[in-house]
Amino acid sequence: MSRPIEPPPGRQVFTGQFTPAASDIDDNGHVNNVVYVRWIQDMAISHWRSRQPAEDQARWAWIVLRHEIDYRRALMPGETATARTWVAETPDGPRFDRFVRIDGPDGAMCAQARTVWCLIDQATGRPKRVGQDIVDRFL
Repeated sequence: MSRPIEPPPGRQVFTGQFTPAASDIDDNGHVNNVVYVRWIQDMAISHWRSRQPAEDQARWAWIVLRHEIDYRRALMPGETATARTWVAETPDGPRFDRFVRIDGPDGAMCAQARTVWCLIDQATGRPKRVGQDIVDRFL
């Protein structure tokens, strides 16, 4: 996944912004890589909550199976990043791919990720096939 990713034309995109706190800056003077993982997760959760009804949020939860992250440009103290996220067109049973791109204030990509999430039934903790109703609200 080394090429910069962009959402497919017409895909619904969820956007957020992050300004690093002093504790997000590492010994190299820029945002620590672990912070990007937190922002990626925050974007996924916020996107889910913004698109799905309360009853689905109460019934279903997501767990991460995989994060694949490319880091490109250091985000420096005081810079605000813009993050965009979107999902794959189709899930694979309970698995659903998500893409996140985080850009600096100059528009240059700081990091991008492909993450794989698994839908689970909150009552049983067991994986559940992603329904078309959930997909439709993301697309």
